Amino acid sequence: MQIKRADRIHYLATDFNGQPCSVQGFTTRHEGVSRPPYNSLNLGTTTLDQQHNVEGNRSLMMRAFGVAQDALVTVRQVHGNDILVIDAPNEDATHFLSVESDAIVTNQPGLMIGVCVADCVPILLLDAEKRVAAAVHAGWQGTASRLVAKTVAAMASLFACDPATLQAAIGPCISPCCYEVDEPVRQAFTNSGIPWDSVATGSGTDKWRLDLAGANRHLLLSAGLPSPAIQTAEMCVCCQREQFFSYRRDKGETGRQMGFIMLKP
Repeated sequence: MQIKRADRIHYLATDFNGQPCSVQGFTTRHEGVSRPPYNSLNLGTTTLDQQHNVEGNRSLMMRAFGVAQDALVTVRQVHGNDILVIDAPNEDATHFLSVESDAIVTNQPGLMIGVCVADCVPILLLDAEKRVAAAVHAGWQGTASRLVAKTVAAMASLFACDPATLQAAIGPCISPCCYEVDEPVRQAFTNSGIPWDSVATGSGTDKWRLDLAGANRHLLLSAGLPSPAIQTAEMCVCCQREQFFSYRRDKGETGRQMGFIMLKP
């Protein structure tokens, strides 16, 4: 992955091995209109930023990719494991803002789907042959509930996607260097069958450093994706203050970057 620019928008791009059927990536915090502490490309509708700033930032992003603003689909993320499936044209996608979900799957071209994050893991999935895309928001709860694996299963059952031919991109998120968790998180991962010792290291009594990106990579592999098809940004949003928002670093008062993907018309 590498930082690219589309008009005014700087984003971390992945080309999914040169597949021409989609555009996707992970935004940085640069080149928007929001003021501190949301400076500047805050794309999150649930922050305390002025709503007109967020709308302006989303407009800048959509204009950069030549898409109408009402073609952007984001949802109300609740750290759950529900999946929104869009398999028919929608004249105005903004009504999905009230839908509670943490993953979106679509086969509709020209519809940009996205998840907003500020520490959690944004994951993008693509079936270039069947022309199906997905965006997943996975914090520790979504990871423990195996949401990304459930999304792969939904793509297979609803659109006949073969997990062995899917491609995935795991975007910037909080890394183990900055992410300490406690016993309830360990228990949730253990209960879900994720091998705790392979994704976490001890950092004191009943404390661990958790690798959220690594845990989701494990889930993708267990869902049937081949290792070379999974790209990982390997960038810590908490460490890289100049590039990314971080909820933990900024003590809750911060913006949101977005993982986005769109099937080209």
